[in-house]
Amino acid sequence: MAFALVPPHFARSFLLLPFLSHARICRMQKIVPLISSGTAGPVGVYHLPRLWLKVSLSSKDLLAEGYPAIGTGFDQMVLDGLGLNRDAVTDFIKQNHPSYPEFEAWVCKQPGAKVDAESIKKLNAALVNYHHDGDTRTGILSTCRMKDEGKILDAIHLNELDDWQEFHRQVLA
Repeated sequence: MAFALVPPHFARSFLLLPFLSHARICRMQKIVPLISSGTAGPVGVYHLPRLWLKVSLSSKDLLAEGYPAIGTGFDQMVLDGLGLNRDAVTDFIKQNHPSYPEFEAWVCKQPGAKVDAESIKKLNAALVNYHHDGDTRTGILSTCRMKDEGKILDAIHLNELDDWQEFHRQVLA
């Protein structure tokens, strides 16, 4: 009854305004990719779920600042290790918005994709054994207000700390 003097199309728009505004604000929130590089999907490739997440978020303009959709470190190592074309991966995700299992199935179907057990084992070993240089390690630990005692050396764990710190800074602090 309160909207009896308001045209019906305006009343509907007015009633939806708070929800639309909330959705728009939530949609603009950038997301820190919290899937670890040490996480593997069903095929067993470390970092592939994180790569999918970052490109997916980027395709919706939701990837947090400072995170490339596909970087030159672990992202490129995974693409090279699996024999995947960077542009093809980006285009597939941006055009199809696949779930992770759909993306992984697509990866396995790519011509020349190296998804055999030996290739995956070799790639995962390279990822697990990759260490950041001393300055990068010290910088990450310093940002996290931690002393560099030489205990955390591998890039996977350092990157996790970096992501958690960034999430805390953007969302919780």
